[in-house]
Amino acid sequence: MTDQRNRTAVPRPNGRRGRWERYRVTHPFSPKDLAGLWGALIGVVALAVLLGWALDMKGGVVIVLAMPFIVSWFENRRTAFQFDAAGVRFGQVLLPWTDITEFVVATPPDESKALIGARLHPGAQVPAGTGTPHHPAMPAPVHIAVQREKFSLQKMVTKARTYAPPHIRIMVADPSGERPAT
Repeated sequence: MTDQRNRTAVPRPNGRRGRWERYRVTHPFSPKDLAGLWGALIGVVALAVLLGWALDMKGGVVIVLAMPFIVSWFENRRTAFQFDAAGVRFGQVLLPWTDITEFVVATPPDESKALIGARLHPGAQVPAGTGTPHHPAMPAPVHIAVQREKFSLQKMVTKARTYAPPHIRIMVADPSGERPAT
């Protein structure tokens, strides 16, 4: 893009910053989470009406202020696996990039789930709260099961090459052994 007045190159703004620089796999919709979302929305609207009636306050302000928190809560509840600038999330557990050496992906042939795991640096502690029982197809100590139809190895590899630190590798574990993901 050039500026017409002095014909100098103007850098294009890159609108994809922060939260968009990530790879994310979600849990399926659950009735409990959906009920929580609708309950929160109805509660905020009721609070807005009550404040508008009792305090002559604009109810729309309450709704606008509460919406980002409600959406963030719902998004966090649905996230099974995510990596971004902050690190890697397995459910509600956040691991810093410095603790991880590689991702391991396993897709057991007789299951409808894919397993995404992380190998840790020697000396790094497995965080409390991972709570996922060991699966025989997964060699990594920290992992999570996700629906196969929601997981794309190619998309994960592309995003990892773009956004993850350069020391991170992605390995595919299958019954014949492990190989680097391409």
